[in-house]
Amino acid sequence: MTDPHLADLRKTYAQRTLSEDDVLPDAVQQFRVWLDEAIAAQLEEPTALTLSTVSAAGQPSSRVVLLKGLPDDAGFLFYTNYDSRKGQELAERPLAALNFFWPGLERQVRVEGLVEKAPEALSTEYFQSRPRSSQLGAWASPQSQVIANREELESREEELAQNFGTQDPLPRPPHWGGYILRPQRVEFWQGRPSRLHDRIVFEREGANWRRSRLAP
Repeated sequence: MTDPHLADLRKTYAQRTLSEDDVLPDAVQQFRVWLDEAIAAQLEEPTALTLSTVSAAGQPSSRVVLLKGLPDDAGFLFYTNYDSRKGQELAERPLAALNFFWPGLERQVRVEGLVEKAPEALSTEYFQSRPRSSQLGAWASPQSQVIANREELESREEELAQNFGTQDPLPRPPHWGGYILRPQRVEFWQGRPSRLHDRIVFEREGANWRRSRLAP
């Protein structure tokens, strides 16, 4: 049954338009333009994205992570625990989808592609640039595993802090690092009135991108 309180919630999108002539020929460079505009607009968490992976059994799962770079303007970089659910699923099926939503600009970007581990040196450099508390947290948390209670986690963190002493920065845990998604498909969505939204999709063809308009 439709919930009338939810069904009646709607917004007219009318801030901007998007045409084939508005976008750059390279999808990742065009994404960078939109990301820079989201940052300049001081939107909350402009680098937040929904990361979707699929298990070996075909079960999809999603979670929000933060974009940490666009290496070589050819990929989307994020970091996590390799032993987490998403890490295990990426090991089984190195395919993923990303979704960025910037309601303040009435925009979203959908990205699909192949995922590979980031170079170890890059992961170590970023890990050791994080606050020491975040470094300890990465060591302390057996991400996605069942734990008895909050106290167990805090106890692990306290024990690790004592073991590492004044060492700073900490070594990067072997189970923690980056992934780079190499995009094969990128869609740019701009909200428009009457739900006739603009959708421009880029699809990889060798070293180039093929650009098309999709019906909303």
